[in-house]
Amino acid sequence: MQTVSRRWPLVGICVMASTLFFGLGLACAQDTPRPAPGVLSADTAAAVAALADSLRDLQAQIQTLYSQLDELRAEQSRSSVEVSELRRELDAAKAQLSLRSLAPGEPPFSPSGELTAKEAPPSSSLAAAPQPIASEQASPDRVSQLEENLQLTEAKLGDQYQTKIESGSKYRVRLSGLVLLNMFENRGLADNMDVPQVALPRGLLDSSGSFGGTLRQSQIGLEVFGPDIEGAHTSANVKFDFAGGFPYQPNGVAEGLVRLRIGTVRIDWKNTSIVAGQDTLFFAPLAPTSLASVSYPPLSYAGNLWAWTPQVRIEHRVTLSEDSSIQLQGGILDGLSGDYPSQDATNYGRYPSWGEMSSQPAYAARVAWSHSLFGQDLIVGAGGYYDRQFWGLGRNVDAWASTVDLTVPLGKYLGLTGAFYRGRAVNGLGGGIGQGVLINGSFVDPNTAVRGLNSMGGWAQLKIKPTTRFEINAALGIDNPFASDIRKYGGSQSYLGPWLSRNVSPFVNFIYQVRSNVLFSLEYRRLQTYTLDSTANSANHVNASVGYIF
Repeated sequence: MQTVSRRWPLVGICVMASTLFFGLGLACAQDTPRPAPGVLSADTAAAVAALADSLRDLQAQIQTLYSQLDELRAEQSRSSVEVSELRRELDAAKAQLSLRSLAPGEPPFSPSGELTAKEAPPSSSLAAAPQPIASEQASPDRVSQLEENLQLTEAKLGDQYQTKIESGSKYRVRLSGLVLLNMFENRGLADNMDVPQVALPRGLLDSSGSFGGTLRQSQIGLEVFGPDIEGAHTSANVKFDFAGGFPYQPNGVAEGLVRLRIGTVRIDWKNTSIVAGQDTLFFAPLAPTSLASVSYPPLSYAGNLWAWTPQVRIEHRVTLSEDSSIQLQGGILDGLSGDYPSQDATNYGRYPSWGEMSSQPAYAARVAWSHSLFGQDLIVGAGGYYDRQFWGLGRNVDAWASTVDLTVPLGKYLGLTGAFYRGRAVNGLGGGIGQGVLINGSFVDPNTAVRGLNSMGGWAQLKIKPTTRFEINAALGIDNPFASDIRKYGGSQSYLGPWLSRNVSPFVNFIYQVRSNVLFSLEYRRLQTYTLDSTANSANHVNASVGYIF
């Protein structure tokens, strides 16, 4: 009874509120004029139009959600297939480790990470009783290598269930890089203490040697895997190092500034690719192997052409047979001529270089033939480059280069690589020991001639790799500007010094890969730089490196 009595006040309040609300509505209805039959009021028409717009927006959003859902389903399907494959590899590897002993001298995994045909157990053997390992002791190195591969496989499996880097889009982003410590000692004087390229004469205040260390050759890279467009895979990458100079402060030499190396966008079909961005010289694609010289390619200014240049190129691959193919490349590049940036009051302005003032891009092309040999690729390539430079007062210089590159396997443990060039005014590509043109008088005199310096050079490297973890590289590079041109037309315009007629640089290094991401290296390099009609300046460089790849 008490419960019923307590409900009556609540019911009364509700009845009174309903009566008041109904009365107010009736009064408003009487005050508002009724529209003519079949005619909507202005307020009603506006409300209907707003409702229709909202419905259209909602329909568009629903269509967008449906398309995104389809993409997510497709991506989930691909991830499921990858997870299944990785699980099968992991199960097979675990079965190998637990059921079989390893015979010394036989690799448990192929270079692709899969079990070799000789090591892969048949399905019936996995169900058989395991044999005791005590009868044959496994090699500790083999077991360590197998454990490492198992860890890598498990890490790949874990990648399918987590996002390591959050992206502004739904597409996958991968972070990579190299932490590299270089400790070095020099005997003699060079243009660069940590990455020497040219030997210089020693002055009165210069010491006979130097010692130091640096981490400025470390690198950071990002790679993005985008959507498929018209049957083509899209991707992009960007890479930085810390060799962009030094801050002007105490001990600034240990605090390298960030520098952009490359950054490209790729669109890859089955046989054709379009690449746009800043990249290496595609018509001179090879470089020697070294951990002592990473901020600049090894043997720079000693026969190895190089530059990181904005460019757009097209690549096409033609299959000739099961073992042979041809690659065709062509594109346009920013016509860089090796000039220092102009320094204005704000340090932010950009003025055209001599190559850019010609009002046209540089042009380049390359053709390469590859053939399978000893289970590796034998590659022979030939390329060409042309750039028009404008030096004011109607003076034009045609810069050009022809290149040849070789990759020759010499067996299971040996390989030979090399590249050669012949060109003119190619200091923008690191040729001519940084010398491009010759000027025989005052630059502002209209009668002064500006001529391109002819040069030629190249390098070759022999790689000895007795094991998958250890390699020896021996290389020699030579850059040879024509002394006859320098003697006839006078001094050159160079950022490494005038009157340089030859630069010779041999090196040998030893690289040991402790694990897949830990590297140790020791390198010896000698520099011999000749000036016109004079003796050579020499320097010796010893470099010990520790690297960690991530």
